[in-house]
Amino acid sequence: MDIAEKKTGKKRTFTVPLVIYQFMENYCLRNKIGKDELIFKISERAVQKYLKKVVDYLGYENVGTHSFRKFFATEIYNNNGHDIALVQELLQHSNPSTTRRYIGIAQERVENAIEKHVDFINDVLLYEVTVHVICFLGNRIFRHKILLLD
Repeated sequence: MDIAEKKTGKKRTFTVPLVIYQFMENYCLRNKIGKDELIFKISERAVQKYLKKVVDYLGYENVGTHSFRKFFATEIYNNNGHDIALVQELLQHSNPSTTRRYIGIAQERVENAIEKHVDFINDVLLYEVTVHVICFLGNRIFRHKILLLD
């Protein structure tokens, strides 16, 4: 499905489930809406106002139209093997750090992952150093034995 962004006029192609595409296609046919016409003649601001009324009525806080995009991103991320590249593609972000903010990867989580990685590196380095020390000492002992034998 091709959608033109109001703000930039840029056309983007979105993949939607077939059932939704068919519903929208039938809706347009029944209402004689052409391919280049707006399907819903309502502004973004009007949607925001209606959503605010509903959110206030239900007693929720900090819910806006963008919340749905973030919810979608988080659901895709959590239910598809934590594939940030997939979410980045679906949201059409050019920068993965923007996508990380959308899916709520907290800085603490990033730092914990790095810490685990650092621990792994430290373990590997400690192993490597130990092996080198053993080899070094082994060579010294071996050389010492050779000198003694001569």
